[in-house]
Amino acid sequence: MADARVEAAIAHWAPRFTAQGVDPNDFASTTRGLERWDQWLDAWCATGAVHAGLAREAEARGRRLSAGEAWVRAALCYHFAKFVWIVDPARHRAAADQAVRSLYAAHRLLDPTAERVEVPFEGVTMVGNLRRPPAAARPPLVLLVPGLDSAKEEFFHWENVFLARGLATLSLDGPGQGETGYVTRIRPDYEVAVAAMLDALGRRGDLDLARVGAAGVSLGGYYAPRAAAFEPRLSAVAAIGGPYNFGRLWAGLPPLTRETFAHHAGAQSDDEARARALALDLAGVLARVRQPLLVVFGKLDRLIPWQDAERVAAEAPNAELVMYAEGNHVCNNIPYKWRPLVADWMRERLG
Repeated sequence: MADARVEAAIAHWAPRFTAQGVDPNDFASTTRGLERWDQWLDAWCATGAVHAGLAREAEARGRRLSAGEAWVRAALCYHFAKFVWIVDPARHRAAADQAVRSLYAAHRLLDPTAERVEVPFEGVTMVGNLRRPPAAARPPLVLLVPGLDSAKEEFFHWENVFLARGLATLSLDGPGQGETGYVTRIRPDYEVAVAAMLDALGRRGDLDLARVGAAGVSLGGYYAPRAAAFEPRLSAVAAIGGPYNFGRLWAGLPPLTRETFAHHAGAQSDDEARARALALDLAGVLARVRQPLLVVFGKLDRLIPWQDAERVAAEAPNAELVMYAEGNHVCNNIPYKWRPLVADWMRERLG
């Protein structure tokens, strides 16, 4: 019989994984038979290795499209192998590195114009992935902001929704996230990361930085409106499944979520982690968000109460709330509803 953590992961994460591109059959076969949480990473890495093998075989035969698609699947498996899995930091890092390498292999085959962007950030390097729509000289840009233990390697298919509508995307590993998180910690003032990235992108001429939006998911649904409150170069912002104050939810959060936040926040105890989570607070901030703000939420969210979304929308001067009665966390069970909605809304606001 599986332990409680494995049971919770299987029960709650299937929509998240499949919405991002994991094959439902892979989710079923990889998680079947797992009994202990410490087995999770190796099982998903093994599935990732299957897709990496398929990618190499396809490329050896000159089948670039098939190879690229397989590399995307491999990247997702490696990414989700270490998702909120902090049992062994060395194995966590190895899986993360495999996810990064796999996605860049996919870019090489599926979107060779995609770029890795490295930006100096307070003595370290911040990383993002930039993709541009074809045949667009200076497209508007949308910053895609991950949540807790999410990363740019998760966003390939979400990026495609914006690219198809003529919008460039920059999937950002900010403080405490992805590669940047190797040397930084979660912090409440996410606008400093957005500002540093926009400063760097401002030196190039192939993006229209007079038209920039930001869209954040889960904890990124806090980061994006927080950034908009202090960064006037953002013209529109979308928050999907984000909290009003993350720390106030602490007692009801799953143990895996609390442990992962503590790890990425650099906290040494549960009390210290909760104190740092309380600093992720939109009180007194939302009145400064003068840009159009789209708040998307699912009323069946088990992680964050739907009342948080109502409060965010009520306190921001120019906000619009879309509440899906059937939606779960980040509405991952209905991506076909919210993803085109957000992309269309962003395209209309950025003009």
